[in-house]
Amino acid sequence: MEDDELTRKERKTARKLASKTDRSKFKKTNLQKWEHKRQQENAIKLAKQDGLKKGRVLSILPESISTDTEEGLISCTLGGLLKKEFTQQKNVLAVGDFVLYEPQSHRIVAICERSSVLSRIDHLRRRKEQILAANVDQVLITVSAQSPPLKAALIDRYLIAAFKGKLTPIIVINKIDLLQKRSPEAAYYKLVLSLYKSLHIPILGVSVVTGQGLLALKKLMKGKASVFSGQSGVGKSSLINTLTGLSLAVGDVRKIQKGVHTTTSSKLLPLPFGGWCVDTPGIRSFGIWELTQEDLDHYFPEILELSAQCHYPNCTHTHEPQCHVLDSLKAGNLSPLRYESYLRLREELT
Repeated sequence: MEDDELTRKERKTARKLASKTDRSKFKKTNLQKWEHKRQQENAIKLAKQDGLKKGRVLSILPESISTDTEEGLISCTLGGLLKKEFTQQKNVLAVGDFVLYEPQSHRIVAICERSSVLSRIDHLRRRKEQILAANVDQVLITVSAQSPPLKAALIDRYLIAAFKGKLTPIIVINKIDLLQKRSPEAAYYKLVLSLYKSLHIPILGVSVVTGQGLLALKKLMKGKASVFSGQSGVGKSSLINTLTGLSLAVGDVRKIQKGVHTTTSSKLLPLPFGGWCVDTPGIRSFGIWELTQEDLDHYFPEILELSAQCHYPNCTHTHEPQCHVLDSLKAGNLSPLRYESYLRLREELT
């Protein structure tokens, strides 16, 4: 009898251990079922209202959630059930989220369905998705012409994340005042401008120092919800200060290059000329969430089109004979920058 009891306990312990280490609960089909159920529950709460009120998250701090509501700016907390939600997201709540909250306790009890997201792989926990902003119209992919150096590969990663998240991408190259005529950096800047214009991606060079390009940027942002995102030190906060008249902290590039971030949390800010913008902390790396080989080919349409004429159907475009992609690269009909980005992402997938 004691042996049977011990066996049952051992089996129970084994089941608990297996449950903790089981990754099947994070399968896409299970997550889709959970997400569908959550949306249904939120829809019911919205229909019934249940005395709940709606607000929009402006910023998220450890001790409070700043929320814009009909009664003004209030400080909310996250309901206990939401903290335990079954998800692969690092952060259940994101800046820009529309939420339902209890008017008396200011406790957020539901997150409304998102129309768009900008997200990446959490660099610490690779199995988690980090949502940088939600329910915005466009992402301002902010890079600098110099200091830190301009990186087309990083732009390509942001472009894919933008399209996946249902956002319009706009490339903003800051610090063009630092470019010297006939310098390698100036030549590279012109190459990047020409490349993305040929791909019909909006791109403009700007300078906080000279004011160049800022009027064009304002026109693109007017009446829209935009998220500034990019590498540390590219001048996102300086741009926002100039556009809005705010006084967000800006950092020393030397300190930023050592890993000290000026902006430590995302904030949704109103624009004086109409619209909203989100300032996000700088990033050191940008991994694309749930990218597949099929996705990758789709987001490099020029390479996908050329690959249709490759001799081998499973051509990797790296060494095979009669590879139309490599032939086009040698002939100058394919951008080396885009080809290098494609190869790097393909290597990560494999």
